[in-house]
Amino acid sequence: MNHSIYSADRTTHLKIVVVALVAGIAVAGFGISARLNAETGYTQTAKVMKAGKPIAVTSSEASLVR
Repeated sequence: MNHSIYSADRTTHLKIVVVALVAGIAVAGFGISARLNAETGYTQTAKVMKAGKPIAVTSSEASLVR
């Protein structure tokens, strides 16, 4: 058995690439399946806010009258 990645042969490198690829696909598949099975109670909904009366923001303490 060869314990160095530098002196490993071609099949050892291929095995490492295949194991990494399978692990990556497994993690991505788990993440997608966990997201698709999420509860609907945790979803966010957008709330509509209507514009109010226009105001002017200044840095002084005096109020602006229009």
